[in-house]
Amino acid sequence: MKNELTLDWISAGQTVLPTLLLRYYRRLDLSNDELVLILQIKSYMDQGNYFPKMEEIARNMNMTEQNVFKAVHQLIQKKVLTIETTNDEQGMSQDAYSLNMLWERIIILMKQEKSDDAIEKEETDEKNLYSMFESEFGRPLSPIEIETLVAWIENDKYSPELIQLALREAVLSQAYNFKYIDRILLNWEKKNIRTKEQVEKEIQRYRNLSKTNDFKDEEQKDFGPVPMINWLKDDKDNN
Repeated sequence: MKNELTLDWISAGQTVLPTLLLRYYRRLDLSNDELVLILQIKSYMDQGNYFPKMEEIARNMNMTEQNVFKAVHQLIQKKVLTIETTNDEQGMSQDAYSLNMLWERIIILMKQEKSDDAIEKEETDEKNLYSMFESEFGRPLSPIEIETLVAWIENDKYSPELIQLALREAVLSQAYNFKYIDRILLNWEKKNIRTKEQVEKEIQRYRNLSKTNDFKDEEQKDFGPVPMINWLKDDKDNN
């Protein structure tokens, strides 16, 4: 008897519950009962029955057929369920439920959420950038400096990370002014440098070039301290 029940359980199949459906169903204005109804319909679809009888769903949910019919109609109005009519191999028309609109709407919500997260991160990075400048400069930024910082982000489309790296280079050169930082950013823009990795690669290139120019003797072992990079100096001046 036990083995028979186990076989019945296995043969009944399984319905995979999408985690994202649980996360977003309230944002789709779906009630708990409507969520269960969707899962009921999906369970039948997973077993190959794409248009289960109302009476079966009603029995599973302990509801009247009339209430199940109303709930299905409500899901259609909320644009999460559709009924599609197709023809079988014999040319006979048959109806089938489809949850494609539900999955599409969940994907839209996912994209919106990622976009909102990106905007929130960008705003946080910008606030941190202001604090970083004031910390390095040891004073509040002037209105003109704030306008310049805003222009770098909104007009020139420099990322907060890139501006932060330019600030670091200015501090290393003990040049605490926005004009110097602006020249660094322009220098990088001309060379299409937009990421931290590209900046680090450019810094290493400068240092290698400096070592080559300053120490022509191949037998020189002690190169001494690495010189600061003059970002205002053109490459042609280093050659």
